[in-house]
Amino acid sequence: MTGTWPSDRRRLLAGGAAVVGAAAAAPLWRQAAARAAGPRLPEGVFGLGIASGDPLPDGVVLWTRLAPEPLHGGGMPDRALPVEWEVAGDERFAQVVRRGVAAARPGCAHSVHVEVHGLRPDRPYWYRFRAGGRLSPTGRTRTAPGPRSSPGGLRLALASCQNWQHGYFTPYADILRQDPDVVLFVGDYIYESAPSATAVRRHAGRGEPHTLEQYRNRYAQYRTDPDLAAMHARAPWVVAFDDHEVDNDFAGRLPQDPGRQSHAAFTARLTAAFRAYYEHMPLRAAAAPSGPHLRMHRRLDFGRLARLHVLDTRQYRSGRARTPQGARSPSLSMLGGAQRRWLRDGLRDSPARWNLVASQVMMAEADLRAGPGTRWYYDAWDGYRAERTALLRQFRSVRNPVVLSGDRHLTMVSDLREDFTDPGSAVVGAEFTGTSVSSNGDEDQAAFHALWEPRRADNPHWKLVDAHRGYHLLDIGRDGIDARVRVVDTVLRPSAAAGTAATLRVEAGRPGVELVRAAAVPE
Repeated sequence: MTGTWPSDRRRLLAGGAAVVGAAAAAPLWRQAAARAAGPRLPEGVFGLGIASGDPLPDGVVLWTRLAPEPLHGGGMPDRALPVEWEVAGDERFAQVVRRGVAAARPGCAHSVHVEVHGLRPDRPYWYRFRAGGRLSPTGRTRTAPGPRSSPGGLRLALASCQNWQHGYFTPYADILRQDPDVVLFVGDYIYESAPSATAVRRHAGRGEPHTLEQYRNRYAQYRTDPDLAAMHARAPWVVAFDDHEVDNDFAGRLPQDPGRQSHAAFTARLTAAFRAYYEHMPLRAAAAPSGPHLRMHRRLDFGRLARLHVLDTRQYRSGRARTPQGARSPSLSMLGGAQRRWLRDGLRDSPARWNLVASQVMMAEADLRAGPGTRWYYDAWDGYRAERTALLRQFRSVRNPVVLSGDRHLTMVSDLREDFTDPGSAVVGAEFTGTSVSSNGDEDQAAFHALWEPRRADNPHWKLVDAHRGYHLLDIGRDGIDARVRVVDTVLRPSAAAGTAATLRVEAGRPGVELVRAAAVPE
């Protein structure tokens, strides 16, 4: 690995990844393998696994990170190393269709983001990496359907909120069994909380992460969860961050506790957190952070069946409301002007049967005060009511809008109304707020329902409220969406039994969602 590199190889590695055809790449693969036969890297160099993401009709992003000592900065030498990759049409790699070499650089924690193109639409592919004489596990991914195609269905798993200290990530074992086409993760991939002596699994390190190395170590710890690693290797993910990837309830450049974190200190923290996030996610180079900013909002099309609009509900916030009057202010914005126009145009011009909007925080109203008066959770869309009302009014002219959100650590499935202050206003869409993977641990179900059932009379748009840990599985077809709320019986042990807590249906052309069946005991 320390020999002289040909000039064309230096040029290819300068871009981070080389993408070439299989026939032309065979000599390149053999030459790279010979050079990589120098000093062997440690056996656990691929211990953080592999992943793919953001599928397009002709390609995907492939990810890995070389880190034999994941909780101690990675344990790699302070130099760039070549990482070979290949993509095949079969699990045995008898039909290799793309090969190349990427540079794992110390400035990016020796992570690799390979943007593969030239693949066929709507089909599975297998991939793997090789570095320093070590071979990664094999992953499977899938390309999106072609832009003019009308696929019969899309299976999507909606997940969010995985707190290492609150439990094991057992829902991923069930997601693996359900074999989705894509996993949509809408935020709180890590938690920035300090280690707790009473945790189910304790965070490594001391205190909350603030530096780049501390965030890298936190991501590395989470990626050692075997169920999470297995699901990353099985299907492409579409990811977005919420607040805990940085700091609880941060808004734009404002931390949760501005009295304790100066503007300069929080800007440095944002810069470190966003870089570590990019380093550990299967994201394209377009998402590479620039200081304290990372481009997260984007669109992904799945033929003419579904368009997925991924929002960023953190970076562009104008501030936080503190009172009901403040929450109604037209000056407050969750999305910011540029992103709001981007979403408006993408919804207006969408050719898709279904318009899915990935929002990190809940959009439907949640009046948390039973009886007279209102009490809202201002960190969600309830704190940005004027902007939400304008968006919901646009939903009236959008084909089949469905919002997919997280953050609340509970399942809440709702009709979206044009005006939540008027119970008789038009239903314009549906929202699936997914429960957490592990955050809040195993909930006391009796206590939860004693708290939440009295609130339902003030929130008639709620169709289902549940507090089991798990995820939502959506089978999206031309005529409708069949959704299952899949839950596990515990996250306090490394394995769990899974079942369906409820099934729901969204009919194409009929805004809103209907509860088909809810089980007293998940089955």
